[in-house]
Amino acid sequence: MQTITPFLWFNGNAEEAMNFYTAIFTNSKVINVSRMGDGSVMSASFQLNGQNFHVLNGGPQFSFTPAVSFFVNCETQEEVDELWEKLSAGGEKSRCGWLKDKFGLSWQIIPSALGRLLSDPDPVKSKNVMQAMLQMNKIIIKDLQDAHDKE
Repeated sequence: MQTITPFLWFNGNAEEAMNFYTAIFTNSKVINVSRMGDGSVMSASFQLNGQNFHVLNGGPQFSFTPAVSFFVNCETQEEVDELWEKLSAGGEKSRCGWLKDKFGLSWQIIPSALGRLLSDPDPVKSKNVMQAMLQMNKIIIKDLQDAHDKE
């Protein structure tokens, strides 16, 4: 049972965000929606790839900051490419696999290969991978592997 659930504060667009996220990630669904008297969403619960989330239309008092982001571990370049494009649509692409979606929420779209290659016991190989990654916006697995393998 998941005991810690991310709770996201929105300014009137919680339902739009929830529908946006559940349409992007596989194994996702809306669990519960609480509406106000005018029919707008007050709060809702949903899952993204089996991970529970909760949203609230709390008003303009708070907004997202890159100090908190969601790290998405991807196995293939196709998965990286798809999530990078879908989540950044209407948002902002940044460096080293980071992006901000159209709601201002920060995401890190990271292939698992990055961690494996950075953990190489050969410090020259891991440094080469780090230097390659620092030059990227969207992470490209082949470019990481090429940097790792160069002599």
